[in-house]
Amino acid sequence: MSVSQPLTAGYRRLDQWLWFARFAKTRSLAARLIAAGAVILNGVAVKKANQAVRVGDQLILPQGGFRRTVRVTALGARRGPFSEARLLYQETAAPVRLAPPVVEWVPLFAEAEADEREDRPGAAA
Repeated sequence: MSVSQPLTAGYRRLDQWLWFARFAKTRSLAARLIAAGAVILNGVAVKKANQAVRVGDQLILPQGGFRRTVRVTALGARRGPFSEARLLYQETAAPVRLAPPVVEWVPLFAEAEADEREDRPGAAA
């Protein structure tokens, strides 16, 4: 199946659709995401990039630090701008954070440095 697949076919390759919908930067990255088993299509983890996607299918996939749940509303004909890609799917649930937010960084020796300042004679507190 080529990138210029006619819209009358009724389906699109999953890796191609993820790329068209801008969930992946390249088709090869979309294929890796699928091969890792990170994409769930209609309740089943998918392992093959050539899996057929049809209008109405539900996808659960990671994007950034979130898990997104979307319904396919169109197959698309090309990888266009974001405004065009956004028409290919509909969010069916709010994005869910995959990992807790990173705690603010604290220097390893912050306590030791504070103790040293207190111990110095004539140090202003």
